[in-house]
Amino acid sequence: MSSKSSKAKHIRDKWRGKSWYNVVAPSFFGNVDLGAVPAETTDQLIGRVVEATLYDITGDFSHHYLKMFFQISVMDGKTAKTLFKGHEYSRDYLRSLVRRRTTKVDGLFNLTTKDGFKLRIAVSALTLSRIKTSQEKIIRNIMIKIIKEKAAALTMDQFVQEMVLGKIASDIYNESKQVAPLRHVGIRKSKLIGAPANASEIVLAASPTTVEEVMPEDEEIAETADIEAEEAADEEE
Repeated sequence: MSSKSSKAKHIRDKWRGKSWYNVVAPSFFGNVDLGAVPAETTDQLIGRVVEATLYDITGDFSHHYLKMFFQISVMDGKTAKTLFKGHEYSRDYLRSLVRRRTTKVDGLFNLTTKDGFKLRIAVSALTLSRIKTSQEKIIRNIMIKIIKEKAAALTMDQFVQEMVLGKIASDIYNESKQVAPLRHVGIRKSKLIGAPANASEIVLAASPTTVEEVMPEDEEIAETADIEAEEAADEEE
């Protein structure tokens, strides 16, 4: 048998024992199909992280720049149910938003939602022109206040929807614009850092819902930029 035939046989044998499982988004994103993944056993799928875009979920092309991460947490027959793991803006989108001669106000916050999920989120605000350090401090305090209020009042499902669809950014913008003129405000990145012991039960019990549109009235304020990372990259170049 030639080496080419042996290689082809090895590939066939490799896939022969595997089955395909459908991965779906969390119920608050309507259990949207995220594709299929192969595995020999369902145990191999638990913990695997699947990447998609918000566009894949909402069908709105304006959401194509937002990368979403979901972790398989529960198997229900041939269906792999997921838990929101985090999100981030694409690098191309971040680069398109970078502007010089402005002030960036960044905040990194840990929070616990009403139902016990722990998230770490990065918030960025970009001004129209340079502002004073005292103004930066006020804007950052506004970020902290709104984030804490939202976390205390919302479940994980509700918080994530308001976060990725721009509602929280809108609230921060509306209050911060009284301190200084702003160009962009948004939550540019998030990461799930802790979940309650019954997280898997929550995933199984949740009923699918449609994605609720909570975009701010002024779509421009939903935009955000990872200004710090981009300026660092420019300096390296």
